[in-house]
Amino acid sequence: MLKAGIVIGERYEIIEQVGAGGMSYVYKAKDHKLNRYVAVKVLKSEFSENKGFVSKFRVEAQAAAGLAHPNIVNVYDVGEDNGLHYIVMELVEGITLKEYIEKKARLSVKEAISIAIQVSMGIEAAHNNHIIHRDIKPQNIIISREGKVKVTDFGIARAATSNTITSNVMGSVHYTSPEQARGGYSDEKSDIYSLGITMFEMLTGRVPFNGETTVSVAIKHIQDEMPSPRDFVPEIPASVEQIIFKCTQKSPDRRYDNVSQVIADLKESLINPEASFVQMNRVDEDAVTKMIQEDEIKEIRRNTRPAMSRENLEESGEYVRRSEHYMPEEDEDDEDEDDMDPKMDKIVTILGIVAAAIIGLVILFGVGKAFGVFGGSKDNSDSTDSSVAMVTTSPTEAVDDSEMVEVPSILGLSVEEATKTLNEVGLGFTQNGTIASDVIEEGLIAQQSVEAGEKVAKNTRILGVVSSGAAAFNLTDVTGRSAEEAKKILEGLELTVVQTEEYSNEVEEGKVISMDPAANTPVGKGDTVTIAVSKGTENAKVPGLAGLSEDAAKLALEAVGLALGSVEETYSANVSEGLVISQSYSEGTELKPGTYVNIVVSKGPEPEEIKTYKGVINIQKPDGFVEGEVKFVLTQQVGSETISRTYDAGTLDETSFPYKLEMYGQSGISTGTVTVYVNEVALSETYTVNFEAVEE
Repeated sequence: MLKAGIVIGERYEIIEQVGAGGMSYVYKAKDHKLNRYVAVKVLKSEFSENKGFVSKFRVEAQAAAGLAHPNIVNVYDVGEDNGLHYIVMELVEGITLKEYIEKKARLSVKEAISIAIQVSMGIEAAHNNHIIHRDIKPQNIIISREGKVKVTDFGIARAATSNTITSNVMGSVHYTSPEQARGGYSDEKSDIYSLGITMFEMLTGRVPFNGETTVSVAIKHIQDEMPSPRDFVPEIPASVEQIIFKCTQKSPDRRYDNVSQVIADLKESLINPEASFVQMNRVDEDAVTKMIQEDEIKEIRRNTRPAMSRENLEESGEYVRRSEHYMPEEDEDDEDEDDMDPKMDKIVTILGIVAAAIIGLVILFGVGKAFGVFGGSKDNSDSTDSSVAMVTTSPTEAVDDSEMVEVPSILGLSVEEATKTLNEVGLGFTQNGTIASDVIEEGLIAQQSVEAGEKVAKNTRILGVVSSGAAAFNLTDVTGRSAEEAKKILEGLELTVVQTEEYSNEVEEGKVISMDPAANTPVGKGDTVTIAVSKGTENAKVPGLAGLSEDAAKLALEAVGLALGSVEETYSANVSEGLVISQSYSEGTELKPGTYVNIVVSKGPEPEEIKTYKGVINIQKPDGFVEGEVKFVLTQQVGSETISRTYDAGTLDETSFPYKLEMYGQSGISTGTVTVYVNEVALSETYTVNFEAVEE
């Protein structure tokens, strides 16, 4: 630790230590170059000595220094001074979200959503700059005295994990994603998972998974079902519960694609808290809760093992001394698990060759049979009666007239029906591909090789082409057109039109907003197309703003399409300083989008009024007085207490009298007694003075 007064980097004077973490100490310091106070984070010596960690730490800290966002603690500088590796950050006066939750037990839904939106905005800015936090938790979120929410510690978590430094202590493992707990790849969606756990804690005052060890907690993140926050706080809206569930899916693919989507749903939850607008992704194999395997538990134990002292390592039995270094003791079972007996290896190889030969013979036999090599093959696609010879002949071929039959019509029949119809007159049937048809229904015969009524020889095979349905065409785009015009166009294409209506702030009333299927999608005649027609601009409902900070109120209004108007401040004995007391439109009022809503914000309790009192008397020359040191002592009775105030006039002579004495006070006592002292001797004669309040 550093002592107060030490200067590092030739400009940062350490004032005092303000915090400490698993990897660093945090100090308040004075930047003498820019004349401002900053926070300086200094790496602990055990991490400063690791060159690989320091290198990655510097790279990540420099990347974080490029971030500039109101919801991120800004990084000003990165440096090294005599082996001390440090980063210089914005100094935020306030408390961590963890301390705030502990102070309030749990947060209201509105306040939690407001904080979550601001945290998400900070994370979003980082992700847009390709920076992943990897350690989102309430301890790394600061709420300033002004109510601003800021995310801190970008970069350090990533540097640590990329060096496999065991920094996952109990404080972080409660918020870690399943993929981080496994020690695998983590990305932006890992931050979204941790954000969901943080929201759960804000709303319930507890974390969803707990345990006696880091390993047990990590395993729960991987295999236990996520509890519902409504089990602990039933009044939590359904939409907020669904947002948390989507953020904390076991499989990253089932979480939100990005933080922007989280922000959009959080804002929507302020407007429609009980609506079902959260779109859950489909269930996949990775999303199913599975029992964790023993090898995964070993990996988790390695990833979550906290750094231990030499003494603790020796006592734990988990480490052994090797070449003067303390290293993890390897499991004996792991050393031999890939070993195989050479004889067994040879037997397996021979069996593989034999199996391949057998499979090859089976395939060869099947192909030969199909081509008649092994006794011919029957055409499986033909269902003609076996008594009819499967020989195709030309209708013009010279055949005895008694052997000629009239071809029936098979148009519009199914393959089975066509086969039966031809068989009944001594003819065969073979399907000869498909063709699009606007007339013949899909699956029925659309063409036949010999027209109905013509005569052909018995046993002739008639070819039939099956309809594949109406020919597909690309759907015409009707968005932006009037509903009547759009219906006329689509119905002219022999499509079935279904019309729905919805509000839109962008599309004029009566015009088409969207269509399903979308424009240019292949469709066929008779298909159904749904068009959504604009009902015009939807009035926005004013949210309740009382009890929110000015920033939170602004976010809530913008989420519904309204704007923050004037902000008036007034004293309030009932509402905390900085929070909204009232609003110009009551909650639930419908207004046109863009309307300004004015708010009144509390300045806190009104200070007590302090009045000034003034008293004036004329002191007469004492008998026989020529010259001397004169002072006047005012005595007042305040309850049971007597208070005195001395007015030293200095050296006076007989020309100084009568002496005008002006006295001021704030006690509110209306009278007092003045005693005259000459050369420290009190005169017997006293004066009574009356005090009156005066305006400042």
